[in-house]
Amino acid sequence: MSLTFPARPAGVLFDMDGVLTANNAFHRQAWQEVAAELLNLTLTGHDLDTKVDGGRNPEILERLTGKPPEEPFLRRFHEAKEGRYRELAHGQLREVAGLRAYLDALEARRLPFALVTSADAVNVEFGLEALGLGGRFGPRVLGEHVTRGKPHPEPFLRGAALLGLDPAACLAHEDAVNGVRSAAGAGCTVVALTTTAPAEALLAAGAALAVPDFTRWETWLA
Repeated sequence: MSLTFPARPAGVLFDMDGVLTANNAFHRQAWQEVAAELLNLTLTGHDLDTKVDGGRNPEILERLTGKPPEEPFLRRFHEAKEGRYRELAHGQLREVAGLRAYLDALEARRLPFALVTSADAVNVEFGLEALGLGGRFGPRVLGEHVTRGKPHPEPFLRGAALLGLDPAACLAHEDAVNGVRSAAGAGCTVVALTTTAPAEALLAAGAALAVPDFTRWETWLA
């Protein structure tokens, strides 16, 4: 299936977790373990699908508990959960198939790209270093750079602004329903990765196309 743009996209915005690398299983396990320990909550698959995937920790905790977390507890939870994630993912991260060739194609076409992620700086450096991609993502919007995380459009609005572009001229890649809602809500065209959520859920959230990986980037990038 081909994706037709009014014109070739002027830039590309990438989420990190589940897009550059299929690492959501490590995040989910960390959430389940730490939520059980610190919140006495047993997270179900539905909880992970609807409340956890594709957001920042403060907003996820509020969705899980029904109230905004107090700052000392938020810091404690964040450090425990993200530390556990890095333990689980250490040595296990691999890039999604076709990613490096796709980045090469963007650079050859002089199409700028940026990272738009809910992750913090520590996890971003951990992930990009593990993938050998640290030097390829200069412009970055991280979780701490926004006041309203995904599914709010703010992260992708900021990402487009970093590139000096109208969001409607940008292609975005996401893997989670909340991430797709954020990118589509900002006005981006979304090609979603099915590394985390099924294609039908991503399309229902606003993705124009759902694909397993980047190996057929020619079908959406003229």
